[in-house]
Amino acid sequence: MAEITRRRSGELIRGVFQVLAEHPDGLQARDVLAELEQRVPPTSFEQSFYPNHPGIRRYEKIVRFMTITAVKAGWLTKSKGTWSVTPDGMAALDAFPDPEKFTLESVRLYRAWKKEQPEVDSQDIEETVETPSSTLEEAEESAWQEVSRFLAVMNPYEFQEMVAALLRAMGYYTAWVSPPGPDRGLDILAFNDPLGAAGPRIKVQVKRRADKINVDGVRAFMALLGAQDVGIFISAGGFTSEAEREVRSQENRRISLIDLERLFDLWVEHYEAIPEDGRQLLPLKPVYFLAPRD
Repeated sequence: MAEITRRRSGELIRGVFQVLAEHPDGLQARDVLAELEQRVPPTSFEQSFYPNHPGIRRYEKIVRFMTITAVKAGWLTKSKGTWSVTPDGMAALDAFPDPEKFTLESVRLYRAWKKEQPEVDSQDIEETVETPSSTLEEAEESAWQEVSRFLAVMNPYEFQEMVAALLRAMGYYTAWVSPPGPDRGLDILAFNDPLGAAGPRIKVQVKRRADKINVDGVRAFMALLGAQDVGIFISAGGFTSEAEREVRSQENRRISLIDLERLFDLWVEHYEAIPEDGRQLLPLKPVYFLAPRD
């Protein structure tokens, strides 16, 4: 059985970081792995498949496992299949050009996070990645890809109704939901109580398009908000960094930006409170995995 050295581990993970350094907004794991293979080609052992699972190649499993220490070190984040390098990770990429030292530093930080964790050596890595069963991480990625594809082709008005159903499940009262046709930038009007007597008026804009909302789009929405209004801007394509900075800089406007991942998390969190007809807009079924002990 081939040995996976710390140097080889460092070459692979530094390669992951170099790929992600060129994608500051993050990149889907499958795309990271594809780009990594061009930069750090697999060895003959990594290129091989598991004997009892001929459809599963070692290379991807090894890389996924080796990213664990980087995540726990605070260098790498993973969310619904998207990998992103943190500022600490970028600093480590510059500070530790030697692959072996890069690996050792991530392991050191990992041990600080979990002192009882056994020493990570080549044998530990080989024994772990030799088990080719689907990991929770890969299952979450696959599930999110299916959900995001479903939402990408959803009728815009169904998407809007889905947001309204979520707001009701969260305890808000939707006084008005825009019918098909021009909405002049306002899709949902909600309140904290049935009469709108308590608390602010909540104005919601919903965009299902795939491209990111830029700062001009956010400013146009903010122009619809009165001094006492709360704005919620939901965009399936997310927001540009400039748009996010514009919202953070506001002192007199209360506005929240919600991308597709955050919307889905809220849907999951409040799923049990959503009426059955609302659930059918995005029906979910939980699948349970044995959680690793911390």
